[in-house]
Amino acid sequence: MHIINRNGKTVMVNGGTMTITNGKILIDGKPLSELESVDVNEKVINITIQGNVERLDVDYCKQITINGDCKRVKTQNGDIDISGDVDGDVHTSMGSITCGNVNGDVHTSMGNINRR
Repeated sequence: MHIINRNGKTVMVNGGTMTITNGKILIDGKPLSELESVDVNEKVINITIQGNVERLDVDYCKQITINGDCKRVKTQNGDIDISGDVDGDVHTSMGSITCGNVNGDVHTSMGNINRR
């Protein structure tokens, strides 16, 4: 997942390899203009769950808040805040994680991990 800010507009596109050649952006060898993208400036997605949740998988959001315990939470982009404990794993690629005790893995590629 790539978030690209170009000419004041921010877009998010799926892809593995980003190359910039002669001012053109290529994702996996395809021009950015040919790829389906989401303008992250147009919508803000926040997810709030009151109570416990078994499993939550989200591709993109700004914030996930769980006011309770959970088993597994995963997102590509977005912060995760869990007021209770996690029986399994918590993962985000780009975002911070705050939670109680975790019986599995906690992972973020770009962000902070905080324990309550």
